[in-house]
Amino acid sequence: MTKVLSETPGIQVFKAADLDKTFPKLDVAGIISQPGVNSQIVDVPVATTPNPLTLGFFSMQPGESFEFLYEVVEYKVVTKGKFVLRDLEGNRYEAEAGDVVLFTPNVPVIFDGESDGEAIYTAHRPADASFM
Repeated sequence: MTKVLSETPGIQVFKAADLDKTFPKLDVAGIISQPGVNSQIVDVPVATTPNPLTLGFFSMQPGESFEFLYEVVEYKVVTKGKFVLRDLEGNRYEAEAGDVVLFTPNVPVIFDGESDGEAIYTAHRPADASFM
């Protein structure tokens, strides 16, 4: 299991140039068993207290669209490129570098296959073992 980041006292800086080596991402297509999805993810436990906190890194390149259901409040900060999102009613949302996307619980989100970007995210939940 990945180390819980808050176990190390003091200030920690994770350099952008080293993020992919420090926190290698997993292939989403394999996790959700949906070939053609071109996306990667990793969950990193920050705190495992009664109010757990998870930091994550997410990226997506053009490929198949996929649906995801958030079970807790989560937000993503787009750091590069853009994400195209849709809800089940067909509303389309575009988030570009610098934008923040807030997901509320129990609302399905479709990540559109034209997305091509990177984001960091925070969620008040334990790290998901399938994303580690």
